[in-house]
Amino acid sequence: MKYLILGAGPAGLTVANRFMQKGIMDFIILEKESEAGGLCRSKIVDGSPFDVGGGHFLDVRRPKVNEFLFGFMPEEEWDKYDRDSRIMVNENEINHPIEANIWQMNVEDQVEYLKSIAIAGCNLGTEMPEEFVDWIYWKLGSKVAEDYMIPYNQKMFSKDLNQLGTYWLDKLPNVSFEETILACLTKKAYGKQPGHAQFYYPKNHGYGELWIRMANAIEDNIEYNKDINGIDFTSKTVTTTDGSKYQADCIITTIPWMEFEDIIGMPDEVRNSIKELKYSSIQTEYYAENLDTEAQWIYYPDLKLSYHRILVRHNFCPNSKGYWTETNIERIHMDKPNDNYKYMNQYAYPLNTRTKPVIMLELLNWSREQGVYGLGRWGEHQHYNSDVTVELAMKMADELETIY
Repeated sequence: MKYLILGAGPAGLTVANRFMQKGIMDFIILEKESEAGGLCRSKIVDGSPFDVGGGHFLDVRRPKVNEFLFGFMPEEEWDKYDRDSRIMVNENEINHPIEANIWQMNVEDQVEYLKSIAIAGCNLGTEMPEEFVDWIYWKLGSKVAEDYMIPYNQKMFSKDLNQLGTYWLDKLPNVSFEETILACLTKKAYGKQPGHAQFYYPKNHGYGELWIRMANAIEDNIEYNKDINGIDFTSKTVTTTDGSKYQADCIITTIPWMEFEDIIGMPDEVRNSIKELKYSSIQTEYYAENLDTEAQWIYYPDLKLSYHRILVRHNFCPNSKGYWTETNIERIHMDKPNDNYKYMNQYAYPLNTRTKPVIMLELLNWSREQGVYGLGRWGEHQHYNSDVTVELAMKMADELETIY
């Protein structure tokens, strides 16, 4: 075939459907699972949708992406929400982000946070450190670091935070002492709004319904239950665990690079570097109780709790009840056994380790020269949300049409 696409998640489905819209049908998608959607799949649990990959929503900020996706699931089938996400810190439930909403804490805590922010390294003009933990203290002050950022990142990503780089933290806003004081005095948030300030969620389905419809649009070009075993760059051939072989002019991989057990034709130094890529595994778990909150999701940095956040289903999924938790695989041993519905996502979040940028730059550039393109959260090993992934996939389809 002309195009072989590995993985029927948002990235693979978008590339394929973009091809179809251009009249290009010479492609096949291989999908390991029995259904499409990847991390954005949904199951019906206790009578309502449960998004097994955790909290996935459609951001409103990319009109071209939404226009494309509404072609499969029209806009009238979605509700639009103003984001209400909160943090439970020191028994204060405050809005996210923490630096803009310290004014919602009790007065004693506000004073302690203001004192620590005033002497944060970035506000004193001290040299920016290179270690992750030191950087958090320097950027946010000791109280935000110790009460929220350090424990939360340990719970979500890894106990060893200094294996992470700081290059991905530039998006964190400066915690301005002046703005924080103004917020506390005027009792309103200052600073930049977080991502997903507004988002869409389906009225009558889980988020996974969107990707099922995209898969149905190209159903004759998808093969399910195809577990990838190896890739041969010299012949541009992919093999599956059932012994099938697929050859293409161009291969687009959206699956984790660690999933290739056999790699032929790749230089040893590039192949060996794949082993250095890290990721976290997350279990989602459903609880039937309704919570007395209007928040759609809540972050929990408390190390005594196994989970790092909850998604309050009844506040964004109409006519539903309950909530679900997200827990790193390293911490599920803390929970007592129960009969709740659970789903383990082996590949949940790529870790932004120190060496990752160099590894991925060399890996993607070399592979691209061979006609193999990495795309999306796992093909590029980047913590992309689905809307970003769709935007990148649309651009890739447009680019590849001019090459092949």
